[in-house]
Amino acid sequence: MSAHRHLLEASAHAGETDAAAALAVVVETEGSTYVRRGAMALFGEDLQVGWLSGGCLEPEIARRAQAAITSGRLGWMEIDTRDDEDLLSGSAPGCRGRLRIALMPLRALPGWSAPVRAWLRREGELQLRLQADGALALQAGKAAASWSLPCDAPPWQSEAMSVRVPAPLAITLFGAGPETQVLVPLLRQLGWMTQVVERRTRWLAAASVADHVLQATPRDAAEAIAGMGCNAALVMHHDFELDREALDVLAHNDVSYIGLLGPRRRRDDLFKLLTQGMRESLQPRLHSPVGMPLGGHGPEAIALSIAAQLQAWRAGVETS
Repeated sequence: MSAHRHLLEASAHAGETDAAAALAVVVETEGSTYVRRGAMALFGEDLQVGWLSGGCLEPEIARRAQAAITSGRLGWMEIDTRDDEDLLSGSAPGCRGRLRIALMPLRALPGWSAPVRAWLRREGELQLRLQADGALALQAGKAAASWSLPCDAPPWQSEAMSVRVPAPLAITLFGAGPETQVLVPLLRQLGWMTQVVERRTRWLAAASVADHVLQATPRDAAEAIAGMGCNAALVMHHDFELDREALDVLAHNDVSYIGLLGPRRRRDDLFKLLTQGMRESLQPRLHSPVGMPLGGHGPEAIALSIAAQLQAWRAGVETS
């Protein structure tokens, strides 16, 4: 997920502006590879978004992508580095793996951006289906498009291939502060859709780096937050009463991850002002103090520790 958000945004923009670009999609892997099935990279003239290797394979992928752009044909590409002699090749990654890649010229795919924009709005997972004869279909939620491109047969035995990209996760930050201008861009780069709830004038500039800003108190934003179905929330006003109000709201919301900034003593003081039912609702989901113990002090270190814990939580890695 972490790489898909910005790459798919770029592909939608390329489709909408008729840019000469091709999307490389990994449809199958075997052995040790830098990426797995579903990984993508966008190539065009003086353009690359995303990576399918540590940089060693991209020049050849870019060359093949340019051929797909020029011809308007669906391209296929297999990269196999499993043999011993590949280890001594000048550009070999030494990974001992195989990638099978589809190269899709976006100019030949009118309407590409509609399902992608629906995915960015979190209307459903993105489903890409490819056939060896050049038939393609893309869908997210109710938005769908299909095409048929000329192509040669792929250099492997497969009639149908598919890729599914889960809808991007969403996070709401209750309150902006010194950490916000570091944390939010980092979360966006990791693929999160970000929203900040903040009405204090002095912090609105910091909040503006998010995808959306709700200029409201936590209580006034409760309905909107419930409607967007966010996956995670951070409580970080640096204000005791506003944090208490945010915890009150989250106790009545089913968001899966709740991070509370500040020491345990402060958390305990906040919990004294909540009902037993609220405390019981929050405790299984609460990460307090939020963040992994990476060491360091100050806004940058705090932002990194929070982003690291969210990445681990998203991947199902235990951090406590």
